[in-house]
Amino acid sequence: MADATQIEQTPELVSCREAQARPEHWADAIIIGAGPTGLACAIEIEKTGLRALVIEKGCVVNSLFHYPANMVFFTTPELLEIGDIPFSSANQKPTRDEALEYYRKVAQRYKLRIAQYQKVEAVNGSDGDFRVTATDAQGRIHDYHAKKIVLATGYYDRANLLGIPGETLPKVLHYYHEAHPYYDTDVLVIGGKNSAAISALELWRRGARVTLVHRGEKLHDHIKYWIRPDIENRIANGEIPAYFKSQVKEVRADSVVIQTPDGEVELHNDFVFALTGYHPDYDFLRSMGLELSEEQKRPVCDPQTLESNVPGIYVAGVIVAGSRTNEIFIENGRFHGGQIASDLRSKLS
Repeated sequence: MADATQIEQTPELVSCREAQARPEHWADAIIIGAGPTGLACAIEIEKTGLRALVIEKGCVVNSLFHYPANMVFFTTPELLEIGDIPFSSANQKPTRDEALEYYRKVAQRYKLRIAQYQKVEAVNGSDGDFRVTATDAQGRIHDYHAKKIVLATGYYDRANLLGIPGETLPKVLHYYHEAHPYYDTDVLVIGGKNSAAISALELWRRGARVTLVHRGEKLHDHIKYWIRPDIENRIANGEIPAYFKSQVKEVRADSVVIQTPDGEVELHNDFVFALTGYHPDYDFLRSMGLELSEEQKRPVCDPQTLESNVPGIYVAGVIVAGSRTNEIFIENGRFHGGQIASDLRSKLS
């Protein structure tokens, strides 16, 4: 791949026709994001005979990699399948590790071109002649060209911040991986959905002193049916103290301040898990000219082809739903690749 020195010697803008002389830097369609939806898009595009390239700022299925180590999917294996490749699992509900192995094998089977650990900084140009600029972990610049762009960037990398004093302290975490490091410590879990409930239970079972804080009157209705009685019993028994209709007001070095219906409460604290949800990178979408709906931040797009208001730029996966991230999952987002590939075949063949 080109380094910064090579790019400086290249004209500021190179057409797609010229770029085809460098096959590793050119594609009919560049997919930004190597999650399950991004991989599905690349597979379906390649099936039409067009050339696809995936650019990912982390590893393949980066979001799944950052899920909790012991996570079990709510769905069945066949609903996670892409590329007509069966997902074999010894369990009725597959584990995170099984999913990681499956998507690696799919990428290998289709010999997908994936540029890992490269963050897309800018998309310039227009329909039929786009230029994508990315940087790698060493700060080197990589320049790519494509006729079409598919945005499958997901949302899991952008945490919803609380906007409170102390939120930037190192002890405040927005992702839960495993419980062992928090044995014999005071841990506050913020949130009332699945991730908060599962994390609180795992931390408690491995010896952490856990407190739960949620701004709602009760735990969220969407908590998985086999998790709900467990977390509710722990709260009822006082094993996991819980503050409802409450919010964290401040995080301090050795404590947290919580605003409760009965007034302020200060608790000794070593770690905070702020599991308050995530959102797509709206600024990145707007930088390419995408129009977002006012309330839910949904990209304006054709519901059949998923082409956005910017000709030649398509959206796929959870970002189609904007802030309503609970509407699109792997189970339905994986079909977006077929919709997009069908439109590209008709326009580029």
